[in-house]
Amino acid sequence: MPTLETTKSADSSLDPTGPVEGSDLPDFTTDAYKDAYSRINAIVIEGEQEAHDNYMSLGTLLPDQAEELARLARMEIKHMKGFTACGNNLGVVADMPFAQEFFSPLRNNFQAALTEGKVVTCLLIQALLIEAFAISAYHIYIPVADPFARRITEGVVKDEYTHLNYGQVWLKAHLEESRAELEQANRENLPHVRRMLDRVAADAAVLHMEKEDLIEDFLIAYQDALTDIGFTPREIARMAAAALIG
Repeated sequence: MPTLETTKSADSSLDPTGPVEGSDLPDFTTDAYKDAYSRINAIVIEGEQEAHDNYMSLGTLLPDQAEELARLARMEIKHMKGFTACGNNLGVVADMPFAQEFFSPLRNNFQAALTEGKVVTCLLIQALLIEAFAISAYHIYIPVADPFARRITEGVVKDEYTHLNYGQVWLKAHLEESRAELEQANRENLPHVRRMLDRVAADAAVLHMEKEDLIEDFLIAYQDALTDIGFTPREIARMAAAALIG
């Protein structure tokens, strides 16, 4: 499981009432910042809502895990409310239509897998890809966030490791019978994450979040999860290549 070292190292310099020492913080009051933030904030709000819905749906495929999945889903709603408050704090209206369309490729694939009863594919999409995507974004955002949003995001990112770990633990326990479906689901969905990162890059840059940092942090979290599940470095390298050729 990925460690919290990145978050912990940031924690030591975080002051919730002021900027991070030594950070190149953006001007949170400009129209350009608020315009970009309207889409970034919408993405995290929508991501948490979809995570809630996905975990509840997974409970129908894993009835023996329904209570735990419902607990994870409730955490996502708490996160969604926190990120909504972040937008309100800056006087920004989240661009929810943009965010809903942004997640549509992964949402459509999740729903198709759900209909077919493909637990492994659903877990890879939500509990690995989306959670690793969220963790990477939150890690890169925390040092350049406004004080209110920084405090909210600090709490959220710790919860997200719980969700990533849930998927790792289940898939690790079922690796042999799940391997082929995991590799196929990776081929079909990892390219969508790459395109999502490309699409958000310009707005993220306005918030002082660099695309290269987002990609690197995502790959670290995702590849660490695959390692914990039981894939070899060679297998992981082959799976990661799907992002380049998809």
